[in-house]
Amino acid sequence: MAELQPISAALKALLADVSLVGTESVPLDAAAGRVLAEAVTAQLDVPPFDNSAMDGYALRANDAGKWLPISQRIAAGSPAVPLAEGSCARIFTGGEIPPGADCVVMQERVEVADHQALMPTDIPSGDNIRLQGRDVRRGQPLLAAGERLEAAALGHMAGQGVTVVSVRRRPRVALLSTGDEIIDPGTPLKPGQLYNSNRPMLKRLLETFGAEVVQLVSVPDDFGQTVALLTNAAADADVVVSTGGVSVGEEDHVKAALESLGQLDMWKLAIRPGKPLALGRLPREDGSEARFVGLPGNPVSGFVGAWLFLRPLMGALLGCATLSALPTLTASANFTTQTGPRQHYMRVVLRFSEAGIIADAFEDQNSGVLSSCISADALAVIDPHQQVDKGTLIRCLWLQR
Repeated sequence: MAELQPISAALKALLADVSLVGTESVPLDAAAGRVLAEAVTAQLDVPPFDNSAMDGYALRANDAGKWLPISQRIAAGSPAVPLAEGSCARIFTGGEIPPGADCVVMQERVEVADHQALMPTDIPSGDNIRLQGRDVRRGQPLLAAGERLEAAALGHMAGQGVTVVSVRRRPRVALLSTGDEIIDPGTPLKPGQLYNSNRPMLKRLLETFGAEVVQLVSVPDDFGQTVALLTNAAADADVVVSTGGVSVGEEDHVKAALESLGQLDMWKLAIRPGKPLALGRLPREDGSEARFVGLPGNPVSGFVGAWLFLRPLMGALLGCATLSALPTLTASANFTTQTGPRQHYMRVVLRFSEAGIIADAFEDQNSGVLSSCISADALAVIDPHQQVDKGTLIRCLWLQR
C-alpha cells in the first residue's frame, strides 16, 4: 500500500511552476472582486484641498472669543474666497477652507445674531480641518499589484478619478462530475442515484475564489469517454477540476485516464476528509498544460478540498496573496476527539468572547454530512495521533472568501 502523503507535499506539487494568468482592462464599476495586475500610483491628493470636518464656522484662531461678522457662506462643492480680516465664514461639512482661516468651530458652540457669530474662547489652530493630502499624497503608492478589489479599494481608486483598471483575467475552470449515479436536479431519481450537490457548491466556491467556470460536464463511468472529456476540458481551461473517480474502484476511471494523458503528481493524502485526491497536469496541443485537481466525490471532502487546494491555486494563478493562505486563529476546543494517522479538518463554529475564541465542532463529522459545512466558520486542524480534550488550544483555518 502506498504511503499517505502530507498536505504540504500536495500543495507543493500543485503550485509548482504556476504561471500568472493574463491581464485585461475592465471598467472600475465592473472590477469588484478582481485582482489588480499592476500597482497603482496616486495622481491626486486626497482630500484635494483643506476642508471642514463638520458644519460650523471657519475663522482665524486668534479671533476666538469675539463677535465676528459672517462674511461668506461655503457649501460643499462651492469655491471659497479669502477670508476678510476680523470675520468668519459659515461653512458646511466638506466645504473648502477659505484662505486665511485656520480652524473651524462646530455650529453648536456658536451664538448667532444679526449676521454675526460669537466664538468660544478655546479654539486651537487647525481644529476640525481635514488637511489636503491627509489620506493620500500624489505620487505615493495607492494599491499594490495582487490587491483584490473589494469595497474600500474600489472607493480608493474612484477617489483618484480612475474609470478603467488593469486586472488579472479570471482563471478558466472546467468542472467535471463523474459517475453514472450522479444526476442533475430536476431529473427523477432512480434506485442508486444521487443528485449532484458538488456541482453548484464547487461552482460557487470557485467563483468566490476569483475563477470563471467555463465548463460543467457530467462524465460517465467509461474510460474512453473520460479521456475524451478530460482532453476537451484541458483545451478550454486553465484548471480542470473533477469530483469523484479518483479512488481505486473498478469504475473510478479519472486516475487512469489522467495517467494516460499527462502527469499524476499525487493521489493519496493523509487528510480526513479527502484521502483520495488527485493532483496533476494535462497537456494541450500547443505544448502548454492545464492543472488538474481531482476531488473526492463525498460532498464534505469536496468542500474541504476546495478550501485547501482550489483557493490557493487560484491565488497563485492570480498573484493574490490574500487567496494563497487562509487566516489562522487559535481557539479553545469545546469538544473532544482523537485522530489516527491522518490530519483531520473538522468543521467548527467560532465564538468570540472576552476569554478568547471558542470552537464548537459539529457532532457528525462524516464526509457525507454536508449540513456541517453550511454554518461552519472554520476548519479545526487536528494533527495525526492527537488527543483533543475540552480546553485544548487548537489551530483553526478561518473560511474567508
